[in-house]
Amino acid sequence: MTTGGDGGPVWLGIDLGTQGVRAVAVDAAGTVAGSGRAPLHHDRRDGPRHEQDADEWWTATCAAVGEAVSGLRGRAVAAVAVDSTSGTLVVQDRRGLPVGPAWMYDDTRAAARVPAVQDAGAAVWTALGYRMQAAWALPKLVELCATGAVAAGHTVVHQADHVVARLAGRPVATDTSHALKTGYDLLADRWPTGVLDRLGVDPDVLPDVVAPGTRIASVSAGAAAECAVPAGTPVVAGMTDGCAAQVATGALAPGRWCSALGTTLVLKGATPDLVRDPVGGVYCHRHPDGGWLPGGASNVGAGVLARDLPGVDPGALVAPAGVPAGATYPLVGRGERFPFTDPAFAGFDVGGPACPTAAETFARVAHGVAFVEKLAFETLAALGADVRGPVVATGGTSRNDWWTQLRADVLGRPVSVPEQAGSAFGAAVLAAAPPGALARTAASMVRLRATFDPRPGRADLADGYARLRAELFSL
Repeated sequence: MTTGGDGGPVWLGIDLGTQGVRAVAVDAAGTVAGSGRAPLHHDRRDGPRHEQDADEWWTATCAAVGEAVSGLRGRAVAAVAVDSTSGTLVVQDRRGLPVGPAWMYDDTRAAARVPAVQDAGAAVWTALGYRMQAAWALPKLVELCATGAVAAGHTVVHQADHVVARLAGRPVATDTSHALKTGYDLLADRWPTGVLDRLGVDPDVLPDVVAPGTRIASVSAGAAAECAVPAGTPVVAGMTDGCAAQVATGALAPGRWCSALGTTLVLKGATPDLVRDPVGGVYCHRHPDGGWLPGGASNVGAGVLARDLPGVDPGALVAPAGVPAGATYPLVGRGERFPFTDPAFAGFDVGGPACPTAAETFARVAHGVAFVEKLAFETLAALGADVRGPVVATGGTSRNDWWTQLRADVLGRPVSVPEQAGSAFGAAVLAAAPPGALARTAASMVRLRATFDPRPGRADLADGYARLRAELFSL
């Protein structure tokens, strides 16, 4: 889809998702001048295994980009940035072509490697404030190297790196955002070669690393013929999809936060100092402007509504007046990651009606999520993060104004909803930003659809939050 229009240059953001590729062309005012989508069909899951065909990433990118630029009517594409799923790896040859299937972000075949990876780099991971996890990229890298999947002359790159290499016609540097889960030392700003040596990984199989937004390539003539972006167009280093989605909210100055509420709840913000969580629920990316981008992901969210109210659109639900009795910690399955870490935690719904109506179910879930969101911000504050600023809400539930107003009331701060959201838009903002000016550029390009100010005098919400905390800490 394109909106066309005349005017100045546009910046192209490409989002490599799990189900497909999205591309958007955005101008300096934050207007989407063109967009395109293309599905990914070769997605294979089998137990802990999750693979995709990296060649299809490229063909889908060309299709999505071609659609996005088709109606620009001569407007120049000033630069391109690519974001992708965090922790996805692929082995490629000297020409930048894949030599096997990609290991996706949630592939956990290398889970048995985690204890050795954690022990080998414990000092580095502790300094950075996180622990290695089964789905992270470094255990996958160790597994690939140990099993002979990385032959002489081959390299191991992230999803975005591979597509940018296809755009450039040569291998390229990666960025600190994608490199985090591969073990890059963000404090020393280098690959931890001693740790890699202990794990049997040759550092030469990994790409160089630069800050997001750094120009790393130009579109080659061959790629231009396939993807409809003019040869010579600058390509800048991208970010993970989660970080790009944060850029799309403009929440990049200290004290400002974005809260993405869909199936699960993800909070991301900006701080001048590294936020260290001893239990690993929060970890920090490097802010391209300087400082850090801390974030945490909870398993609560609208996923419970999809289970209990199948086929119902959360954006259209309405709840009865008042705060529900009892307390609800709405989880679909077992395990919580943030605001606390407990892989066996099962959630709860106590003190409510035996046979709730759809509206009552929605009210209990909505209040429960809002209370967990408040607890998450309190946890961040206890870790030293400044959480006093406004919040920008994204995700499917942000279409429900009642729910967004509830979140503002519970948090006691304004909650805004942007006109545009999503990782592709954030990648376009990153492409447009001069070095060191990402926050300023986002402030000029991100426009808000609505802002919900907290309503005073909601003592009933304070009581509901107290009930959730009492039930949670009694377990």
